[in-house]
Amino acid sequence: MSTAELTRVVVRLKVALLRNGLRQSTGRTAVFVISLVFTLLLAAGQLLGLILLRGEEQASTVVVLLAGIVALGWAILPLFFPSGDETLDPSRLVMLPLRPGPLVTALLGASLVGIGPLFTLCLALGAVLALAQGAAATVVAVLAVPLLLLVCVALARAVAAANIRLLTSRKGRDLAVLSGLLVAVGIQVVNFGAQRINQAGGLASLEPVEAVVRWVPPASAIAAVGSAADGSLGTALTQLALSALALVALLWWWQRSLTTLMTAPDASTMAAATTDPGRERTSSTGLGRLLPDGRTGAVVQRALRYIWRDPKTRGAWVTSLALGLIVPVFNALQGTGSVYFACFAAGMLGMLTYNQFGQDYSGFWMVAMTISTTRDAYEELRGRALAMLLVTVPYTVLVCAVTVAMLDVWGDLPEVLGLSFALLGALAATGAVASALFPYSIPQDSAYKNVAPGQGGLAWISIMGGLLVSALLASPVLVLTIWLHVSEAGGPWLVLPVGTAYGALLAWAGVRLAAPRTARRLPEILTAVSKG
Repeated sequence: MSTAELTRVVVRLKVALLRNGLRQSTGRTAVFVISLVFTLLLAAGQLLGLILLRGEEQASTVVVLLAGIVALGWAILPLFFPSGDETLDPSRLVMLPLRPGPLVTALLGASLVGIGPLFTLCLALGAVLALAQGAAATVVAVLAVPLLLLVCVALARAVAAANIRLLTSRKGRDLAVLSGLLVAVGIQVVNFGAQRINQAGGLASLEPVEAVVRWVPPASAIAAVGSAADGSLGTALTQLALSALALVALLWWWQRSLTTLMTAPDASTMAAATTDPGRERTSSTGLGRLLPDGRTGAVVQRALRYIWRDPKTRGAWVTSLALGLIVPVFNALQGTGSVYFACFAAGMLGMLTYNQFGQDYSGFWMVAMTISTTRDAYEELRGRALAMLLVTVPYTVLVCAVTVAMLDVWGDLPEVLGLSFALLGALAATGAVASALFPYSIPQDSAYKNVAPGQGGLAWISIMGGLLVSALLASPVLVLTIWLHVSEAGGPWLVLPVGTAYGALLAWAGVRLAAPRTARRLPEILTAVSKG
């Protein structure tokens, strides 16, 4: 079969699979149609906006940077949404008698069918229309549009092919859980960048960045149109050549990855490495030796392993850790931040103590089998709280120190730490009680669902009610801080020991209060967390 025939077959296969997939589900069809309409409207608005930039002084800066951002998106998104286009998964083709070279060409043609390529094509057309002036620029524009589109698509497929075994494994699917974090960080970056641009005097402040990006493929293909319009044909040809070379390099990388995928054995099919039979296996790690003996130490180790190994739990922790640092840091960078934004870190991490038993999924029944008395429940809750504090306490200190350093208000560090520790203790207390009174199930079949159907009310009561009670419990330390500032009766350092002791007391009291309720309501808890 020739390359052209193979390309036609693969493209027809892509269209057929897409069409049949839409026929199977009305909801899937509706989502696809809505996505298509939204993309077309966005692409049309973008195309019109870029055309209106024609002749403007900063047009080149806008379109070149926009092309670079779109290319970056094509490179990153396959890592977070590896199953977004299952029809192009090369691992599904490894058993077919196909050579990597023709297969790359065929898959490249099939990759051009979809909403993403359509949006990128509209962007490329708008970019060249904004810059093309004169016959030479028009000729360069005709070459720049397909170059931009092909480099973006080849970049995405090469990245996906090089990492396909990782992305289709459990560890790779963990990246999809972190996609929400990517969106949150992106929003903060865009907001911060827009404010900086306004403060620096508009788009002119981005010209140094554009001067670098214009030589980076595939943005260099768009920049070549502007160079040709300015009469710099040598520069335009060089920039086009850079994008063409990038396309060749990406196709070579893609072909090499396919060759490896088709010929190299998968690690899952290879026998595990044998261990030294003479090596003694110890039951305690370095951390285990530092923890107390008995149930509490075992619970701490189990909880920390869940945080590290369970994709959804790890995603929640990583998101909370990142946002707990991003919010105070970005507010400090914007010049409008307050040192008290550092308490946001304690709040984000403290909320992870809610629905502790639901985070064990259906496996909680194994834990429930070991709880027969109030003492067992107390040690279980104490171990979970200690595992949380092992991470949150040093992290809270780090965030507070970074925030006061950026704002240069080191004198406020003791009171910020005291307030954070008090809030952390209050959340640990209410989280333990709420876990016993309002448990709910967390679906395992979706990375984006955190509440089983029919249990939304329980989750709402647990979280919102707990946050309100936590704010009331932590308010005495806040009142103390305000009183010290108003009356000048003592230094702010007093808030640190008071807040630390008060937070520890609240956490202890919450665990003591939740323990008998957990032991008494164990059957109801087990039923609730096992639903869905």
